[in-house]
Amino acid sequence: MTESRPTLGVGMVGYAFMGRVHSQAWRNVASVFDLPVRPAMAALSGRSPGATAEAADKLGWAAVETDWKRLVERDDVQIVDICTPGDSHAEIAIAALAAGKHVLCEKPLANTVAEAEAMAAAAKEAAARGVRSMVAFNYRRVPAVALARRFVEEGRLGEIRHVRAQYLQDWIVDPEFPLVWRLQKDKAGSGALGDIGAHIIDTAQFIVGRSLTGVSALTETFIKERPLAEGSSGLAAEGGAGEMGEVTVDDAALFIGRFDGGALASFEATRFATGRKNALRIEVNGSLGSLSFDFEAMNELWFHDHTIDSAEQGFRRILVTEPDHPYAGAWWPPGHGLGYEHTFVHEAKDFLEAIAAGTDPAPSFEDGLRVQRVLAAVEQSAAEGSRFTTVEDS
Repeated sequence: MTESRPTLGVGMVGYAFMGRVHSQAWRNVASVFDLPVRPAMAALSGRSPGATAEAADKLGWAAVETDWKRLVERDDVQIVDICTPGDSHAEIAIAALAAGKHVLCEKPLANTVAEAEAMAAAAKEAAARGVRSMVAFNYRRVPAVALARRFVEEGRLGEIRHVRAQYLQDWIVDPEFPLVWRLQKDKAGSGALGDIGAHIIDTAQFIVGRSLTGVSALTETFIKERPLAEGSSGLAAEGGAGEMGEVTVDDAALFIGRFDGGALASFEATRFATGRKNALRIEVNGSLGSLSFDFEAMNELWFHDHTIDSAEQGFRRILVTEPDHPYAGAWWPPGHGLGYEHTFVHEAKDFLEAIAAGTDPAPSFEDGLRVQRVLAAVEQSAAEGSRFTTVEDS
């Protein structure tokens, strides 16, 4: 008879896109990985009683709260999972940490550097009491990305010299696409920059193990007004059919940067790359080799070994599904690929294991703050006409 493992109750705030994938992770993580603790999906919080109850029933949550503060107060909740727009991250996370709850927070960590600083400070204070926190940069948990990090750590690429990072989507190319919350600065903080640019900033810094120290940037909003959508800050209720609202975030951001250690980098985040659906791409060039990754082929890592004879050089494909590849061995036989949703299962696994071990998980709120400072430097550089801007040091 196996020993019973302790249970940690999870309370999640928000149930839209991110809420669905996080729910899938909490439902499945204990069936895939042998964990020291088991998660229990205790309660789901949302503003609409009917919609929240329907989501809880569909996604597998045991109870419903219409006020996130009541969720934080529940005795059966030990982990608070924040899947809301960025404007509420700081308030919820700081309150949950103060209440002794472990916190998993979606990216970007906050909408401003000041909010992120307050969250990082609260996380540091909570860690001294054994309360853990993590920001949900799920692409770190792609097996191929984790393998790329391993290659860099092992010195397979030598001295890192160039990094190229892109995140290309096309989901708002249509000018009739409505003014959803992601296109409003007061809710989202920024547009493509914070939503998908934050991912490539974190992924690049994770792979090379270095931080960006300065940037020079351009941003653009291609479609300045869009049809009002139900729920767009209540504006749809005030106007009639055909009413338009201002887009207050960027549609695309381009910037160059420099890492500590001297490596050069270029970054591109856009929602206007027609034909590209979720193309997160990273290429790293070093003195001894290079690697390349594209999420639209997420089970593959391309590697060039520059130390072998020139007659045999060239990029070769590594199918990252072997038992000794990061995370992959817990799933299917070699060659049976994983998908987007599995990265969140890996995220839940790592978070639960860190809580059980009493160690600080990564990426930490401090890591999230570091990304937030890069985002702020990009916005400042773009506003000042592409002047090279130093990333604020912690």
